[in-house]
Amino acid sequence: MPSSQIPVAVLGATGSVGQRFMSLLDNHPWFKVVALAASDRSVGQKYSDAARWVLDTPIPEYARDMIVVPATTDAVQAKIVFSALHNEVAKDLEPQFAKAGAAVCSNASSYRRGEDVPLLLPEVNADHVHLVKQQRINHGWSGCITTNPNCTSTGLTIALKALDDAFGVKKVFAVSLQALSGAGYPGVSSLDIMDNVIPNVGNGGEEEKVEWEPRKMLGKFIETLEPPSSAAGTSPRAGIELANIQFSAHTNRVAVIDGHTVCVSVQLTNPVEPEIAIQALRDYAAHPSARELPSSPRPVISVRDEADRPQPRLDRLIGKGMTTVVGRVRRDPILDLKFVVLSHNTIRGAAGGSIYNAELLVNENLL
Repeated sequence: MPSSQIPVAVLGATGSVGQRFMSLLDNHPWFKVVALAASDRSVGQKYSDAARWVLDTPIPEYARDMIVVPATTDAVQAKIVFSALHNEVAKDLEPQFAKAGAAVCSNASSYRRGEDVPLLLPEVNADHVHLVKQQRINHGWSGCITTNPNCTSTGLTIALKALDDAFGVKKVFAVSLQALSGAGYPGVSSLDIMDNVIPNVGNGGEEEKVEWEPRKMLGKFIETLEPPSSAAGTSPRAGIELANIQFSAHTNRVAVIDGHTVCVSVQLTNPVEPEIAIQALRDYAAHPSARELPSSPRPVISVRDEADRPQPRLDRLIGKGMTTVVGRVRRDPILDLKFVVLSHNTIRGAAGGSIYNAELLVNENLL
């Protein structure tokens, strides 16, 4: 635990994910929000006037009268910067903050595929956070960029990690039922989504993200550090060796407010009965460095025994929205196992995930 609260800022603070950051940072034991940044149309306004609040909890009192500032390194002075920016804006601004010395914990997808950028789920790959050391060598900056994954990849990867550690995972077939809040505000038109399922989630390569991102997070961290000027081929630079797992994903938007559901079938290296897989899921624990942080999920995975669970409305807030919920674990007649995963997309899959990443950076002395 830090000796005093660390100053943090939120970029894109008025949007739906930005609002979730504001809510989760209220009374955070380690972090104090000192700056809220947004687009030009909000700059200079009180936050309560600039944000069209969409959460079902009130605007935190600390934020109501804060004045929104521009998303620039001059206006935002903080040790940690939480980014809820749109991808095209994040691509330009996030490196500027890293160069200025801030630890950028991003919800955007702009740098998830970066070879020196950690794609983090601390309960899955806490060791990957040390990739920022190579990033600092490569770019010559004192800050860093870390990312959390696509909100659909989140719960899926956490469940797969438990199975991969215990039995090995070879193939994954996944079908998502994604909540409306994943599209931001105002999101999907009511005339499009009511009485409907939309079998395509945006134009951002959602299925490709779900098929690729887990391979990075489940991959092996190569720890060797090498400066950019070193002779090629002398030793591997720090990086991630992607997991050798095949993925096929279908992504769908459904009329649920919060909570992404994924129906999953997996082929295992060492097939086991469902009861043994269930115990491995229940027993899974994060690495000690990610186990006792303020946002650590408790438990990491909750397995429901009921035949009709998990359900978004009933289960998305288990573990304060940070726990991954699994149910209906059973034999798969084509592969080995099939099950259902539920994860809160704007808490564990977005703002809460970025905050958890920041806590890991602090705990590993990487600010």
